[in-house]
Amino acid sequence: MTASIQGPLLRVSVGGGWNIDTAWPPEAEAALNSLADQSIHELCLESDGLETWDSSLLVFLVQLTKAAEDRKLRIQNHLPEGLERLLKLAFAVPAKAGSDRKKEKLSFVQRVGQATLDLPPRVTDFVSFVGDVTLAVGRLIVGRSQMRPQDLLSAMQECGVQALPIISITSMLFGLILAFVGAVQLTQFGAQIYVAGLVGIGMLRVMGAVMVGVVMAGRVGAAYAALIGTMQVNEEVDALATLGISPIDFLVLPRVVALTAMIPLLTLYADLMGVIGGYVVAITMLKINPMEYVNATMQMVPYKHVFIGLTYGTVFGVIIAMTGCFQGMRCGRSAQAVGQATTTAVVHAIVGIIVSTAIITVICNVINI
Repeated sequence: MTASIQGPLLRVSVGGGWNIDTAWPPEAEAALNSLADQSIHELCLESDGLETWDSSLLVFLVQLTKAAEDRKLRIQNHLPEGLERLLKLAFAVPAKAGSDRKKEKLSFVQRVGQATLDLPPRVTDFVSFVGDVTLAVGRLIVGRSQMRPQDLLSAMQECGVQALPIISITSMLFGLILAFVGAVQLTQFGAQIYVAGLVGIGMLRVMGAVMVGVVMAGRVGAAYAALIGTMQVNEEVDALATLGISPIDFLVLPRVVALTAMIPLLTLYADLMGVIGGYVVAITMLKINPMEYVNATMQMVPYKHVFIGLTYGTVFGVIIAMTGCFQGMRCGRSAQAVGQATTTAVVHAIVGIIVSTAIITVICNVINI
């Protein structure tokens, strides 16, 4: 091949054999470097004695054409018909948003600045989404929602009954751990019986709801983001809107209602399993009488802790459902975007659980309950 500069024109003539197993000729690199010359305003592509060629030639021409388009040069194409069609096909379909990986590495200060600038639009978008869901709940109350009852029942089964095994294991083990930690100090003073109050108050007031929230954020919140995000990729959400069906009513509302209703019930179940875990440690390792442990739990744990735990669980259910559905609805149109939405949904849900736990705890301490 040859590459020659004729005033403002760069003429590139490809020829000879091109094979993917062999390196490009030196003239190819020279042609790409010549495009950096600011005196060049036009690119001419032609062929001279072109023999056998494969995708390596097409890759070179694509890079050359893209570099010329970045500089907004005028391009003359005199290539063979087949090669010209392939070159046009390479630029016919633009890359999907979110499918490319950014190679540019920003400094820490730049990343912080970019995140700060991106925060207000994201907050506004999330507040708008919350408003749409609130309106959908209002339509559900007055009986004008497009939500199907079978979707609600299916979502309740997914985040309720099917979550019982993992909730049972994690909550019982956490009750065991809590009893072990308390027993290490209490046995030094002969106060083993107070393990019952430690486990009961700890599980019923906060830890039962927190364990359920974290488990459901990874199990259900991620599933919501992946499911709705995949529907975005397949343009099913757009199809619902085209048919006059509200995606909020059809996809988001049943999942928000189901998770908000089921997490408090799972919290009660987790509290029970945690207390059972502490009970096992008390009667097997601390040698406490079973009835004595039960009576101590009933005396040391007021019922108000149950209602406080249910409040935690209800708030966690709303946070997990809203973050999962929001990330799914705002997902990009590629497989990579679905993965990013799923990861972001879990991270935001867990952060929301931690922040809301701190806020509710402070409020309870201020009002002395």
